[in-house]
Amino acid sequence: MIREKYNWRLPRTSISLGGRTAVMGILNVTPDSFSDGGVYFDRDKAVARGKELEQEGADIIDIGGESSRPGSEAVSEAEELRRVMPVLEPLARAVRIPISIDTYRSSVADRAIDTGARIVNDISGFRFDDDMPRVVKQTGAGVVLMHSRGSRETLHTQSRMDDPVGDVMAGLSDSVKKAQAAGIPKDAIVIDPGIGFGKAADESLKVLKRLNEFSKLDYPILVGTSRKSFIRLISSSYAEDARAWGTTATIVASIVNGAHIIRVHDVRQARALADVTDRIVLA
Repeated sequence: MIREKYNWRLPRTSISLGGRTAVMGILNVTPDSFSDGGVYFDRDKAVARGKELEQEGADIIDIGGESSRPGSEAVSEAEELRRVMPVLEPLARAVRIPISIDTYRSSVADRAIDTGARIVNDISGFRFDDDMPRVVKQTGAGVVLMHSRGSRETLHTQSRMDDPVGDVMAGLSDSVKKAQAAGIPKDAIVIDPGIGFGKAADESLKVLKRLNEFSKLDYPILVGTSRKSFIRLISSSYAEDARAWGTTATIVASIVNGAHIIRVHDVRQARALADVTDRIVLA
């Protein structure tokens, strides 16, 4: 599939999408993320890891202060800020690539953008905080609208969907309409089908297989599959790093099926995978 080309407009810069797959590197400053919880909870280690992500080939760094893995609990706004801000401030000065703030709270997004973040990555697609569209509009930030179902507490306990692709399409359409109603420019928006969020393993696979159908919405597509539990569930390997190996298959499938951005933990490997897959797609 030949991807549509876009220019994602951000404060003070833009990112060309569609020719070369963009890599968003994950930086979790949490004690309980499923993959790297606690590893970068220390400020200095987190800042060093952020710089490393840029060196490994990341186009964007995505900083998150609250885990959204199955079984995780919400943290207070004050705690989220306490985790994120000490890392964001020095990192924004130290790297050249844009920083994304992974939050569904408008107040956290507002503080983060004021400190140097240029993108808001909202797992709720504007469902959890009615003031988030206004913040994105007023700050001129780029935004990732992700599909999910249920409340923060019930994200991962949703009933099965009769039509996963149709339901995700409808949910993303609703998020886009909220963005449009707030006056957010079209070229500031990226959509994310939310693999693993409120979706059984087979539902996530169907969404991934038919990813190209979301191109009908006419927005760049971001996909985040990195080390997610559905990969372990469908793999027959019990090896400790089976999730990492399985992630590589989902990255290639995402790009072949139209993803413009991949969100990953292992940036160096993902960059190599993306470069080769891009060449195959364009051959």
